[in-house]
Amino acid sequence: MNVLIIEDEKPAARRLSRLLSEQGVEVATMLHSVEESVDWFQQNPHPDLIFLDIQLSDGLSFEIFDIIEVNSAIIFTTAYDEYALQAFKLNSIDYLLKPIDSEELEQALAQYRNLNQPKKNLSLDFDDIKKLLVNPLEREFKKRFTARVGQHIKIINAEDIECFYSENKGTYASTTEGRNYLLDNTLEQLENELEPEIFFRVSRKFYVNIKHIKDIISYTNSRLKIVLNRFTEQEIIVSRERVRDFKLWLE
Repeated sequence: MNVLIIEDEKPAARRLSRLLSEQGVEVATMLHSVEESVDWFQQNPHPDLIFLDIQLSDGLSFEIFDIIEVNSAIIFTTAYDEYALQAFKLNSIDYLLKPIDSEELEQALAQYRNLNQPKKNLSLDFDDIKKLLVNPLEREFKKRFTARVGQHIKIINAEDIECFYSENKGTYASTTEGRNYLLDNTLEQLENELEPEIFFRVSRKFYVNIKHIKDIISYTNSRLKIVLNRFTEQEIIVSRERVRDFKLWLE
C-alpha cells in the first residue's frame, strides 16, 4: 500500500505516521501545503491512499482537487467537522477528527482494505436470490450469543445485552447484570446478526439496545450522548453522521 500524508502541522504528521507504522503501514511521503501537493502530484504517480488534512497553511486542501484530478482513496484528518459533507463528495472513505484515535484509524484502514479486495465471482441459485429479497424485518436474527468464561461457555440472551462495543481490538457484550463478556464476533459481523429494530450502531465502537436506553443528552458538535441503565465504562456518543438516522430509528 502506497500511502501519502498531507498535513501542515509536522508534529501531527509524524504522529499519524507513527500510528500507521504501528498498524503495519509505512508512509512513503509527507507534504505540508496546497502548493507543495499540487507540484508533487504533477510529478509523481498518485498513491493508493491519502491521509489529508483539510486546513493547510496556504488554504483548504480541496483546492488541490480544483487543479489536479486525484484518483487515490482519501481519508480526511481534521480538527473541524464543518467540512464533512464537502469531503464526502470527493473520493473519500472516512473522516477522522483530531486527535486521531488509534482504533478509529484501524477501522478506517480496514474499510479501505475491504473496498479494495478483489471481487469474487459468485453464482447465485434461486434460493440465494430469494434470501436476498427477504424483507429485513422478516429475517431471523440472533437471539443468543456465547462467551468463554474460564473453562465455561456463557450463554447470553440478546435481549439482556445493553450494548456491544469494541475495545483493544476485542468486541464485548455488556449485559443487564453489569458484566462485560468478550465475544468472537466483530462489530462488522454483528451488523447482519442483530435485529435492526432493537439494536443500532451509534458509532464505530458501539451498538446499543433501545430497550436499555435510560437517557439521551445533547452533546458537543451536534452529537448525542446515550446513558444506559448499567453500562458506565465509557461514554457512548452518537457520531455526528449517524445522529439523523438514530433519531429516525428511535421513532
